[in-house]
Amino acid sequence: MTITEVSEKFDLPQDTLRYYERIGLIPRVNRNKSGIRDYTEENCKWVEFIKCMRGAGLPIEVLIEYVGLFQQGDKTIEARKELVIEQRKQLITRMADMKKTLERLDYKIASYEQAVVEKEKALRKPED
Repeated sequence: MTITEVSEKFDLPQDTLRYYERIGLIPRVNRNKSGIRDYTEENCKWVEFIKCMRGAGLPIEVLIEYVGLFQQGDKTIEARKELVIEQRKQLITRMADMKKTLERLDYKIASYEQAVVEKEKALRKPED
């Protein structure tokens, strides 16, 4: 796949894909005879993984560490497991914080809606 196709498939800017490759988040992408990137299925799996993890808020530095460990082979399985366990804990904390924020926003919206109802009641003329 070309970078354009991968960009469209994963809804990521081409510059982001180039950046991910440059910093080692996705393996080096082979190029065809014309020098155009030719993404393999394996490259695309990495793009999908990185996009998912970034979407969940994992820092680039953590992902670089994970990819580096992965490239070292099976001897790093335990270290990779610990890394994802720690990131999972942090994600759960962020989700709890986001839930509190959502509840607060819902409360504010309800307060504004109630204020509008009260204002409308006050504007109605009593029937004679």
